[in-house]
Order: sequence, then C-alpha cells, then structure tokens
Amino acid sequence: MTDHTTPLDAADLPDTVKRYLKAHNERDVATASATLAPDATVVDDGGVYEGIPAIEQWLARATSEFTYTTTFLGAEREGPDRCTVTQRLEGDFPGGTVDLRYRFTLHQGLISHLTIAP
Repeated sequence: MTDHTTPLDAADLPDTVKRYLKAHNERDVATASATLAPDATVVDDGGVYEGIPAIEQWLARATSEFTYTTTFLGAEREGPDRCTVTQRLEGDFPGGTVDLRYRFTLHQGLISHLTIAP
C-alpha cells in the first residue's frame, strides 16, 4: 500500500477544519458545532459521540474540564475530503502535555467524522 499524503500548512487546511479548530481552541461550542454535518460522529478518549446534541455535550465538557493551550504541529491531506491535523496540548490535565491527531472526514463541506487520538 502506498502512502498518499500531502503535507499541509495551517493556512492550506479546508476552511471548515480551520473554523472547527479555532472554535474548539477558543472553547466556542456553537461555532464548532456549526461546522458539523447533522449525522456527524466524533471519537475521542474512548467515547463515540453521534449527532449534533451528543457532540455539543462532549465539546462543552472537553473544553471546560481542563485549562490548556494548543500548538499546531503539522497537517496532512489523505484525500480530497480527509486530512489529519496534529496539535500539541499543554495544560493542567494528567500528564500535562500530549500530541493529538485530529483526523477529519468532510462531506459536502461539513465535518462528518472526527477521530482524536495520540
């Protein structure tokens, strides 16, 4: 199997992904959820959240549970509607620092699937 990824700068990310990351980093649940397809799914920290209401609850909890900063480390495009963004989070959560990969799948310009994992 051949690796078909293309490195991306933050400025080259799809607009939807940029808006989601900015809103998530700013703890703006309403703006982040506006980037999601109605039937979107998020997988994070062992949980699966399906649909806007469940994802909004997850976002509210995830963005308020700890205080942290994020640093963009890089991104890759895996296809026309798929990209992965790597960010470093530093904060008051257990371990204090983690590099997370945000794997986005887009459908009709909205995020249909997001997996967040180290």
